[in-house]
Amino acid sequence: MPLRRRLTIAFGLAVGLTAVALAAGSYFVVRHNLLRDSVKSSAKQARKNLTLAPSYLPGTKNLLDAYTRTGGFETIGFVGDQSFASKLFLEPKEVPASLRRIVGRGQLGYQRETVSGTHYLIVGGPAGDAQLYFFFSEQGLRHELAVLRNILLAGGGLLVLLAVLGGAVLARQTLRPVARASAAAHSLAEGLLETRLPVEGQDEFGGWAQAFNEMATALEAKISALSAAQARERRFTADVAHELRTPLTALVGEASLLSEHLDRMPDQSRRPAELLIADVGRLRRLVEDLMEISRLDAGAEAVQPEAVDLASATGAILRARGWDGRVRLDTEKTIVTTDPRRLERIVANLVGNALEHGGDGVVIRVGRDGARAFVEVADQGPGIPPDHLSHLFERFYKADPARSSPGSGLGLAIAQENARLLGGEIEVWSEPGKGSRFTLRL
Repeated sequence: MPLRRRLTIAFGLAVGLTAVALAAGSYFVVRHNLLRDSVKSSAKQARKNLTLAPSYLPGTKNLLDAYTRTGGFETIGFVGDQSFASKLFLEPKEVPASLRRIVGRGQLGYQRETVSGTHYLIVGGPAGDAQLYFFFSEQGLRHELAVLRNILLAGGGLLVLLAVLGGAVLARQTLRPVARASAAAHSLAEGLLETRLPVEGQDEFGGWAQAFNEMATALEAKISALSAAQARERRFTADVAHELRTPLTALVGEASLLSEHLDRMPDQSRRPAELLIADVGRLRRLVEDLMEISRLDAGAEAVQPEAVDLASATGAILRARGWDGRVRLDTEKTIVTTDPRRLERIVANLVGNALEHGGDGVVIRVGRDGARAFVEVADQGPGIPPDHLSHLFERFYKADPARSSPGSGLGLAIAQENARLLGGEIEVWSEPGKGSRFTLRL
């Protein structure tokens, strides 16, 4: 549940519970006081009536006439085995037995009863040999209490509604800086580094906005510095590759010429010449990798997609390099739209690495996994330690700390960049002692 809604509900509940408690407390206090006052006034009137009764008894008509002139109550009386009432609807059975027992002990007592739908406070007491019970109507009192209850309920409901509305407004006003900060954070995440928050007031949110702006300024400066450093690195790589290209071309020509005369060289000179030719070839491959990296960084590499059968293309790549006898193919016809030149670059790198580090026993699978096509290259080599897996696609990274392997450490980085250009990625799984598996997904 959003924080704004939780604050609104919490505010409404707090005010609502307070309103309910106050309304209930007020209602019960007023109800208690009104009922107590009703008992007091009724008991006072009953005592007067009981004092007046002996002067009229044993006759009942004159007594009832006197009570009628007083008004405000009805009467039931018992004289011996006889009973009398001021109204026809009042019968002796309307007097509760428990109240008659109290009066029978010579005490004044009262009890509330409902007679014919009317609420009465019945007050009884002895008057000589007679027992008199006075029915004081509390219907008006009950009506007033009902009106009070309805007013309190309506007022409490209105107060809760106002509290919810006020809580919603308060939550919105309170969380507005949070919403602005969230939007600003999203803008920063999208690369809009000039995003800042307005500083309003000197409260906690104002201090928060100021701290956010300082953080954004520092982040902008840091990212600008990193971007400049990255640009310098890319420019340096491109410049180095271009500067090496001209002398390297001469070296490659000279090495080629030298290789044509190896057979006529003395034995003591042939081995250094072979090493020189191999190192020139290695340097040529390094410069070519650097040139490709610089083109990828500059975004100068274009993609020329066409329909390609991954199975046929993979077989052709293996035959072109003489690897078809060392690799087992498990393929099915899989047509994709991709750049065949970049596909060859990726597959050749993955298979070459598998043969170099895993030896024979490399298996290549081509097919579809749901909506995506894949080329999987698996070997049975020594595997890659887990702490190296996350760095495999970094430039110039080598798992061998001595860096004695013939590669430059750029092959997998270039393969991953080409895979991204094709809208795919390369995944790797490896476990020491069980081999490695590289999967190109397109």
